[in-house]
Amino acid sequence: MKKFILSASVVAAMFAATNAKAQLVDEQNVTVTMDLQPILQLGMNGTQNVDFVFDQISEYVGGITQYGATNLNVSSTVSWDLYAAGFSSQAAGGNLLWDNQVVYGGDTDPNSVTTLPLTLLELHQDKGNPNGGGGGVDEDYNTAFQSGTTSIGANNVFATSTPYTRPASAAKYIAGGNSTSDFVAGGTYLVGASNSVGFSSNFSYTIDYRIIPGLPAVFPRASSATATDGGNNSTSAALNATNTALYAQPGVYTMNVKYVLMEN
Repeated sequence: MKKFILSASVVAAMFAATNAKAQLVDEQNVTVTMDLQPILQLGMNGTQNVDFVFDQISEYVGGITQYGATNLNVSSTVSWDLYAAGFSSQAAGGNLLWDNQVVYGGDTDPNSVTTLPLTLLELHQDKGNPNGGGGGVDEDYNTAFQSGTTSIGANNVFATSTPYTRPASAAKYIAGGNSTSDFVAGGTYLVGASNSVGFSSNFSYTIDYRIIPGLPAVFPRASSATATDGGNNSTSAALNATNTALYAQPGVYTMNVKYVLMEN
């Protein structure tokens, strides 16, 4: 009788071959979905009420400036434009005028009016529009406040009855513009881009406000009734730079500035 002796290595190989034929495989899958929601976020720091109280002759003549009253911060995942829109309940009705809340005195002066154009408010932004297409002085509010009455339109607020409609190409934008090629790419003031972050970046703007009534209060820097960049399109009785025979009735007047951040 012949005897066969299997070495340990042969036995292991036979076991492995037999086990391979009997191997079971199971599988489960997890589907991973990524949903990138667009973010368009505008933050505003500063008081929500900017008050101008004119109770000195020097203030009527020289005006009042509220420096650094508003700081705007943008965070966005999409390209964006930012603009300011002067608005009031009068503007909603088609007249770009301040709302008159209170009249002081008897209101018997035939030359005093309560129809004050929104554009008498001037704005100044701390840095220029990084990518506007207007090409002129009205492209943004970066022009320094000027004295006198020779720079009408350089800082007048864009006034409109439709604040959520994109302004025309001739209107002022804080950043970006009317054209699809005029915009600021997505980003945030929180993260440095091009060696700038925070207040120094294109995602942060500080706004100053100024009003010069003049004496009498004719608001000589207000834009005219036909201003294409958002002027006073109210009735002919409105006080503006072309109608200085009238002057403002003492009282309380209100308006608001809407800062609108819009996807390009």
